[in-house]
Amino acid sequence: MPGGRLTQQERQQIALGVADGLAYAEIARRLDRPTSTVTREVMRNGGPTGYRADVAHRATERRARRRRQPAPRGPQVPGQAGGRDAEAVREYEEETFTNVLMQTGMSRMTARILACLCMSDTGSLTASELVRRLEVSPASVSKAITFLEAQGLIRRERHEGRRERYAVDDDVWYQSMVASARGTAQLADIARQGVGVLGPGTPAGARLANIAHFVDFVSESIVRAADQAREILHTKPGTDPGGSAL
Repeated sequence: MPGGRLTQQERQQIALGVADGLAYAEIARRLDRPTSTVTREVMRNGGPTGYRADVAHRATERRARRRRQPAPRGPQVPGQAGGRDAEAVREYEEETFTNVLMQTGMSRMTARILACLCMSDTGSLTASELVRRLEVSPASVSKAITFLEAQGLIRRERHEGRRERYAVDDDVWYQSMVASARGTAQLADIARQGVGVLGPGTPAGARLANIAHFVDFVSESIVRAADQAREILHTKPGTDPGGSAL
C-alpha cells in the first residue's frame, strides 16, 4: 500500500470519484489508500460539494511550507496570544472552519474572510488587515465583503478617520439562519406557482403542493427556533440564557 502524501494525480482521481458519486471506500480502493485518507482529504478541502483537486494540492503545499519555516523569535505573533499554537489556529481557520462555511454555499474567499473575522479576538478587521492576513488581493476582499454585507453577515464600522473596519457580532448566526429561511421560503413560493401552472388535480401539481407545504413548515420552524434561541448568542460563557450561573 503506498504511503506518504497524496499526489496531484491522486487528488484528481479523488475529485473525479466524488463527482461521480462514488463512496469514499471505493475511491480509496482504486487508489490503494486507506478510506480514512480519502475521507480526511475531502472533508478538509471543501467537502463533497466543494472539493477541487488543484485547490487541495495548493493548500497542502502551503501547509508543508509553513511547517518547514522556523518559529518566529521575539514577541508573540498574532494567533499566539494566550499560549495558542499559531499553526493549529491557522489550520483550523483556513481548513476546518472555512470548509464548513463553504458547505453552506459560500465561495472559498467569502468563507475565508468570514472565518478570519470570527476568529479574530476583536471581531473586526480593516480591508488592509484582511489582505495581509489572508495574503490575497484587495479586489478579492472587496468582492467578498460586498457579498457578506448584502447577506447581513457583517457590518461596516468607521474607525480612525476615513478607515473602515468590517465586523461580525453576536447576531451574525441569527442573521444567517433567517437569511437561509428566507431563501427556503422563496422555494415554497415557486412551488406554489408551479401548482397553478400544472393544475392542483394533477400528480405533478399535487407533488409541488406538498413541496410548498413542507418547505413552508421548515422555514417557519427555522425562524421560530432562531427567535427563541437568539438570546443564547448574547449569553456569557458559564451562564444559562436566563443569566444565572451554570
